[in-house]
Amino acid sequence: MDEVARAAGVSRQGLYLQFANKEELFRKTLENSLNNQLNAAVAALARQDGLEVRIIAACDAWSGRFVGSLGSDAADLMCASTSLAGTTLTHYEAEFELALARAIADSPLNDFCTTAGLSPADLARTLHATARGLKQSSATREEFVKGMTVAARMFCTPLKQRR
Repeated sequence: MDEVARAAGVSRQGLYLQFANKEELFRKTLENSLNNQLNAAVAALARQDGLEVRIIAACDAWSGRFVGSLGSDAADLMCASTSLAGTTLTHYEAEFELALARAIADSPLNDFCTTAGLSPADLARTLHATARGLKQSSATREEFVKGMTVAARMFCTPLKQRR
């Protein structure tokens, strides 16, 4: 808490006036970070680029920006985030999938989903699961983006073949 207070330019006592304890500070910080990630992903999905480019950018904003940048304590931090803020994390993950599903539903890929007996939510969940897996297995952000490009292209290829 001393280091956080120093970085924020406040006293430790001042920090405790804002946050009751370390856990509350962690939860608020996590919520702020997830909110920023979600806003960046939603903004990427709202761009005027093709769906494939928007999906890659959204997944990169949501998951890719952390690939290769976390230190050796990242596993401990992820365990703590799940136990301290599991419902918050679950909420933002669901919002991310909903944003992906909306982008898919508003695109010509929706027709392909219907024909294949799938829903936009099915594709969104699969893309999100792919992003989570790539986040864990990629050594660099570039490697993550390359993997997401493969996944997005697999979904978006039916659009290109219909033209």
